[in-house]
Amino acid sequence: MASTLELSFQNEMGRTARFLIADPKEDLTPQEVQQAMDLIVAKNIFSTSGGEIVKALGARIIIRDTVEIIPAE
Repeated sequence: MASTLELSFQNEMGRTARFLIADPKEDLTPQEVQQAMDLIVAKNIFSTSGGEIVKALGARIIIRDTVEIIPAE
């Protein structure tokens, strides 16, 4: 199964900006993710179309399971 870590932030315009990280390590803790998100906000390393990131909103891991019905050639 494929997994993706989705980090959600609020930008200056009040909109939500999401960053997707493919295949995060399996043993991530909420504390590790929160520290990383706080660092992203503090260091101001990303900018979005709605301005700079001003607040960490949340994070989740999305797990996908794909079942092929007809294999691609």
